[in-house]
Amino acid sequence: MFYADSDHGAPFAKDPDVVRFGGRYLLYYSIRMPGQIGIGIAESDDLAQWRKVGELEPAADYERKGVAAPAALVHEGKVHLFYQIYGNKEKDALCHAVSEDGLRFERNTTNPIFAPTGGWTVGRAIDADVYIEGDTAFLYGATRDPQMKQQMLFVATAPVAAGFNRDSWTQRCDAPILKPELPWETNCIEAPSVLKRKGRFFMFYAGGYNNDPQQIGVAVSDDGIAWERLSDKPLLPNGPEGSWNHSESGHPGVFVDDNSEVWLFFQGNNDKGKTWYLSKMRVAWDDEDLPYLIRVEDGHEFHLVQTRQL
Repeated sequence: MFYADSDHGAPFAKDPDVVRFGGRYLLYYSIRMPGQIGIGIAESDDLAQWRKVGELEPAADYERKGVAAPAALVHEGKVHLFYQIYGNKEKDALCHAVSEDGLRFERNTTNPIFAPTGGWTVGRAIDADVYIEGDTAFLYGATRDPQMKQQMLFVATAPVAAGFNRDSWTQRCDAPILKPELPWETNCIEAPSVLKRKGRFFMFYAGGYNNDPQQIGVAVSDDGIAWERLSDKPLLPNGPEGSWNHSESGHPGVFVDDNSEVWLFFQGNNDKGKTWYLSKMRVAWDDEDLPYLIRVEDGHEFHLVQTRQL
């Protein structure tokens, strides 16, 4: 799979997230629009061939500089979209909208719904992901330190019954739940994407700013709050020179299909961000129930096994 949106110029699709809804797959992603950034929507019957079917343009006053980095969640027969307002630096925050058909969205009247607080953060919030565990919603995202130099992760929770409104969220950390510490993570950890398997939470995350190169790692948690890395190496590194993703393999979006197959969607390019494409790999699990990736080329499977932490 290689997908990009060329409706507004050079091929561009970033920040993928996928759900199954209404008998088809829906892909939400960031796109360039004239003078700003927005959200594109594509559909597929097989997770490989995608057809663009819509856009979510900035509409509300708080969105006037752009919207981006969508995270989709199917809940009670509707698609809930969590996304960020863009272009406001430390004022970027997370928003929520809901749709009956996955294409036309109604904004939450309490938007923006969340941004972190405390002396450890500048208050910025981007790259939302939401996971529902029982009657509790876990909201993950990225923020920056007060100097706006280091990107790192936060978590908040809310009762699902509260409808994801602003006043329902409780910040569950007074420090980053994950911050860049390894050489390949440079000064950035962002784009958390979470699933749960056999009682443990797994978070696929991006390390390094865009084209730094950005690469993808994995962390694990027993409670969704405290996290530790599975390895000191990326699960999915950027590609070798000459490959389509030489500049980065970034911004993971993990998707669990109805048949329990797990897919990792991600972005990449080989021109330092002049263009952006989306692709995917299958996530498999070893004898210790730890994830590795499978790439298929010309009918042959290639297993990418992560180097464990020393």
